[in-house]
Parts: sequence; structure tokens; C-alpha cells
Amino acid sequence: MLEPVKIGLLGLGTVGGGTVNVLTCNATEIARRVGRYIRLTHAAAKDYNPALIKGLQQIDKISDDAFAVVNDPEIEIVIELIGGYSPAKELVLKAIENGKHVVTANKALIAIHGNEIFAAAKAKGVMVAFEAGVAGGIPVLKAIREGLAANQIEWIAGIINGTGNFILTAMRDKGQTFDQALQEAQALGYAEADPSFDVEGIDAAHKLTILSSTAFGTPLQFDKTYTEGIGKIEQQDVLYAGELGYRIKHLGITRKTMTGIEQRVHPTLIPERRLIANVDDVMNAVLVKGNAVGPTLYYGAGAGSEPTASAVVADVVDVVRTLTTDPKNRVAPLGFQPEALSTIEILPMEETVTAYYLRLNAIDKPGVLADITTILGDFGISIEAILQKELTTDASHVPIIFLTQRIKEKNINNALAKIVALDAITGEIMRIRVETLG
Repeated sequence: MLEPVKIGLLGLGTVGGGTVNVLTCNATEIARRVGRYIRLTHAAAKDYNPALIKGLQQIDKISDDAFAVVNDPEIEIVIELIGGYSPAKELVLKAIENGKHVVTANKALIAIHGNEIFAAAKAKGVMVAFEAGVAGGIPVLKAIREGLAANQIEWIAGIINGTGNFILTAMRDKGQTFDQALQEAQALGYAEADPSFDVEGIDAAHKLTILSSTAFGTPLQFDKTYTEGIGKIEQQDVLYAGELGYRIKHLGITRKTMTGIEQRVHPTLIPERRLIANVDDVMNAVLVKGNAVGPTLYYGAGAGSEPTASAVVADVVDVVRTLTTDPKNRVAPLGFQPEALSTIEILPMEETVTAYYLRLNAIDKPGVLADITTILGDFGISIEAILQKELTTDASHVPIIFLTQRIKEKNINNALAKIVALDAITGEIMRIRVETLG
């Protein structure tokens, strides 16, 4: 068997510790697959718990100097698991400059700086692998890039943030408010003390940006990803969605149309019969529609120590397998040859097309419903269903719920501006997009 490949590791936190565990426990099986052993010889971490990491004693050198790892001449592959933008970006670019391959789970880094990093890697003839950055242990990027390479991808819809999915599941199954469900998620360790990246959709937007570019062969464009969180979802919306045969999920959606690419993250009603509608708690799932294969579903743990480490180590295995390959014959980071990336436009949100759930509070008197439907009709918006709740004894307004057919977002924006100005309407109008995923 050939000499072991020497690996440098940046970060010994949750995923870093899991990576050490997986590489140690599965070392022989991995070597059988690759034809040589993979050895972690140099690691850097500011803080870690040795009691939680199996195989730590097999690492030759551990310090708090990350640049010492990327500058170590014996290291062939650097695994970056410290997260964030800086110093992760500087470390990754330095590793590439030193001719080292890079494996990372850092979706924020790839979504924001991936174009620059990939260009640097191409110039040096090294690989950058980032499967663990999207959907944890689910190998969905590999599936799109390689398993579905014969297809034109038509659209992707994914539950790609476990915290948000846990909150929406608790609101549906336990009748909790958003705040109650968030507190439970924090108590269980699923949500951070500052949960904004999860509940505001930023984490999912990082991942969707990567999914979209991998699906359609476009440069990474995080700044053009429409991002909306779940903080405004109320218990009544969960209940009304159920009455209409839908469930609310926080989805990342990207779709190629005749005019451009939709790239959006937001709460979404989906029919409860769909498999993805039944993905609950902290689990992730990504639905990919190819023109030849049809719809395919990828399900599993989207986070966690060893599930994410599974993807990290799989990337290391891929890199080791191709160490002697001509760089021009390797699979490109986004699955398309860099010179063949498309310039197709990412559509602004007002140009996207979907159906809508609308909940508004209206005075219960004759003519109000007619006024609302007239305005919707004026903007070409057809109604699929109406749900009007009974007036309670202590209320002067009644909730009215509309499901519309598919229409361009700017038409809905214009209609709602006129509806909210009616004297009979109070408060904000709740708008949730609807996708059938058929």
C-alpha cells in the first residue's frame, strides 16, 4: 500500500471532533476504498474538549496556530472547520497558494467567496471540496454534480435548515407559538443563543446559493438570493394551512425559467401528501427535479458532529482518489467547467412566479369579500380557495384566507397594496408562498 496521505485539520469543535472520530474509527475501511491510509498529522484549535474526541492521541501535533498547519510542507490536504469568513478565507487561500487541496464545511465562506477561492484553486491545480457545507451528511451536491450529470436540472426545493424545521414542526404538532418553539430549540441545543442566522433564513440562503450554482452552472451569487425567515409565522397560519391540506415548511427554492433563475428562501405551503412535507424536526431533505430522471429526494441529518463529518471525510476520500489525476480531468467544484459557467440572470423576487396563501382581517359586513376579489381580479389573480372563519363574540374582524393560483410576485404586491388600504381591512396581510412541487 502507498504511503499515507497526511492531513491538516483546522478546528476541533463539533464537526472537527466528529471528523477525527470518523477517520479513526473507519480508518481501515477508508483505506480499503482508497488504497492508502489517511492520517491526521497536524491540527489547530483554540478550544476543544479532548474527552469527546476519539483518536486525538493519533494526531502528531496540535497547537493553536492555524497558519502553521497550512504552511506545513508535509500536509497535502487541509480540512477547514473553523467557520465564518475570517480568518477562514485567508487560511484557505494560503493553503491553496501552498499547493494544498482544501476540504471545508463552511457554507458561508463558499457562498460569499467561492468564486475567488475556485479561481485560485484552478490556477494552482488543486481541489476545493465542500459537500458538508450543504445539508450536513446528505451527499446532495455530489448527486447533482455527478449522479445527475446527464440531466438538465429544472428545479430544486429543500428543507436545508434543521432549526427552522424543528420550530415549524413544534408549532404544528405541539401547538406552540413561534417563541415557545424557539425556546425549546435553544434548550435542546438546536438553536444558538442568537438564532438569527437560522430563523431569518441566512444559513439556508448560503446553502441554496451553492445548490443553485451547482444545479445550473452559474457563478455563486449570494447577494441575489431572496431571503425571508419564519419569525412572522403564527399558530393560526399553521392551523389554516392544515385545514386546506398543506403544511408550512421553510424552503430554499431555485428554478430555471425561460427568463432567468429563481433563487429564494422563504416559508412555503406545500401539499401534506408530498414526501418532503413529512420531513420533521431537525431533519433535512432536498428534492431535485431533472429533465431525464424526474424528481429525486435526498433525506437525512442536516447537521451534527458525525453526520457532517461523514461528508467531510467523503470529500477527503474523493480528493485522495484524484491526487494523481490531471487537474483538467477532475470534476469541477460546481460540476461545470469554469469557462462554461452561464451568465443567465438571477431573477429579482418580483419577477418570480408562484401561488400564494393570503390571510387578512376584515370587517364582517356585506360587500367586503367582493371588494377584495375584485382587486385580485384586476391584477389577473385567480382564486383557488377561500376559507372564511366565523366571527367570535369579542371580535369585530374575521380572518379570511385565500389560496391563489400561480401569478407573478409583482402582481400580488400591487394587489395587496390596494387591499390593505381598504377601510374594512385591519393589520398586516400575511402572505406565504405556495408550491405544489409536482
